[in-house]
Formats: sequence, structure tokens, C-alpha cells
Amino acid sequence: MPVSALSVLDPQALDEFIDLRSVPKHRYFGRIDIIDRLRRAVPFDYIFISGLDVDHYRFGEGFSIDTDLPPAFVEAYVDAQVVAHDPFIRAAKASTSVVVESDVYREHEVPQRLLYLQRTFGVHNRTLIPIMRDSTVYGAVGFTRINKFSVDEISFLSLVAESIHTAFTKPLLDKYAADQMKLSKGEIACLTQASLGLTSEGIGKATGYQLDTVNSYIKSATKKLGASNRTQAIADAIRRKLIA
Repeated sequence: MPVSALSVLDPQALDEFIDLRSVPKHRYFGRIDIIDRLRRAVPFDYIFISGLDVDHYRFGEGFSIDTDLPPAFVEAYVDAQVVAHDPFIRAAKASTSVVVESDVYREHEVPQRLLYLQRTFGVHNRTLIPIMRDSTVYGAVGFTRINKFSVDEISFLSLVAESIHTAFTKPLLDKYAADQMKLSKGEIACLTQASLGLTSEGIGKATGYQLDTVNSYIKSATKKLGASNRTQAIADAIRRKLIA
């Protein structure tokens, strides 16, 4: 499984990909200014950004990872299916709070293959910060360093993790999320107008749709988003970057 040398932060990076499924799953971005600036605030060796607020692309599924981890480490880790036996990942998938590798390793047996890869590539002290929508963990930002992170450093990284996650995932969501959620143009148009506070009648005037069509679009969009009502659907659509 080769790691792609693709940075989603490059303006034209996604032009050649027709949908989210066609985008390489594991992407090595190398040196990037935003990460270099963060590294100056809290020194770390590597960072990995995982998960999207889209079904099947959430943290732990392995379908969307941006990282500066050595590509050879990622390739060996995936090809050897180490993830299936990695106690750190199992703990992270079950947690809604920060997960520290050393804490996990004290409680669980660690596969020798994993320890070998970590020693070979210098990937130590993984510390993972979950990214959540309500009570759902959909993404994570992880950091590694030869020395453990202090409590204050983890607190700071926790404050900025969501912004970092958003910076890397927004280009993907802007381009593909509506298709992935299978929201139609009509549903997006109606949700957009609803987010401005318009009633169904007002949305009809703004979009040119009949009242029944507006209500049908709102109802179907609400169902697709897994929301319980129009207000929640609007909030979820804004969070998922489906509408501005």
C-alpha cells in the first residue's frame, strides 16, 4: 500500500480526483508551514490527522490520513495489518478523551512487530486527541515524540487540534462531502436558505421551488444527516461544511 505524496492543502491537489473514494487514503504532506509553526510552539517529531465527519471515513477506519510520519513506517504498518493488533488504536477508538501510548502499553501486551517498527522509524509516545461532533468521535489528531509530552503541552495541543484537523479536512469536505452524504443540489439549496432564518415559504421564493418541494427537500436532508429536526439538520450541515 504506497503512501501518496499529496498535500490536500495545495490549491490544485484534488483537481484530478472525481470523488472522495478516488483520493489516496494515506497522504504524506512533508513540510508545511502550519505544522512547522505548531512544532515551534510544542516540539514534536510527527503528526497524523485522521478521519472526516462522513460515514465510513471516521477515525479508526483508515480511509483518510494526512501525516508527515515516514511513508515506509505507514506502509509497513498497514501492509503487516499491525492496526488490527495495536492496543493504542483500540483504546483510541473507544475513548472520548486524550489517549497516551505509555498509559495504554502499561495495561496491554504490545505486538513485537509494532515495537520493532516504532524503534526502526523513531515513532514513540503517540498521543492522540479525539475530534468530536456532539458525542461522536469522527476524527483525531495524533502527535509523537521521543520524550513524553507534559500535561501543559497536551493541554495546548488539545486546544489547537480541532483547528489543525479542520485545516486538513476542509478541502476534502468542501469538494466531496455533499456527494458523500448524497445530498442533492435542491437539498443543499433549501438548507442554505433555511440557515438564513427563512421559513419554507421564504425558501420557496428564494429558490423558485414549490412549498411541497421545499418541505420534501428539508425532510430528506434531515434524514440523510441523521438529524431529528430542521434546526439540528442546519447545525449539522454547517458543522460538516456542507453549507456556509
